[in-house]
Amino acid sequence: MYTAHDYSALLGLEGFSDTLLKNHFTLYQGYVNNTNKLSDTLKTMLAEGKTAAPEYAELKRRFGFEFDGMRLHEYYFSNLGKSAPLSNTGKLYQALSAEFGSYQLWETDFKATASMRGIGWVILYKDSQTGRLFNQWINEHETGHLAGITPILVIDIFEHAFMTDYGLKRADYIAAFLKNINWDEAEKRFQN
Repeated sequence: MYTAHDYSALLGLEGFSDTLLKNHFTLYQGYVNNTNKLSDTLKTMLAEGKTAAPEYAELKRRFGFEFDGMRLHEYYFSNLGKSAPLSNTGKLYQALSAEFGSYQLWETDFKATASMRGIGWVILYKDSQTGRLFNQWINEHETGHLAGITPILVIDIFEHAFMTDYGLKRADYIAAFLKNINWDEAEKRFQN
């Protein structure tokens, strides 16, 4: 059974209204609830021998959407909450500079990826085999993930993440996100 985390400490975050955050927390709670419901339903169907039913297959597919919706929101909320700027002597900063040519080029690529038309997520990933870093666009929640990599930094690019505060000005939302990154959390993910 999954339990929603409490992200109410983010209330009052500069660039994110409490209304927007509270609505977003409610949406996240729905993903947690649906993940639990689907998990229970699939377990029951398995016990009843209904694994050949089309409903079982569709619920299996839906589980990926709901679970990833839950987990990506957890990554997103936990990498918000402004901390000290990313230290230019830290391992993550050095890795971003090595991979992209400079921290500024990484940020340019991250912003460009987050500005692409469409809905989804942008994730700074670390390849667990090579250590390489990628800014990757993710459609929906379950489509576009690269295998064998670790999320380091996650931004929600669905309209619910910014429309209340920014309307169609996605660039302003991205700028607010970048000002409010919890770099301590990103550094921890990078080093683990």
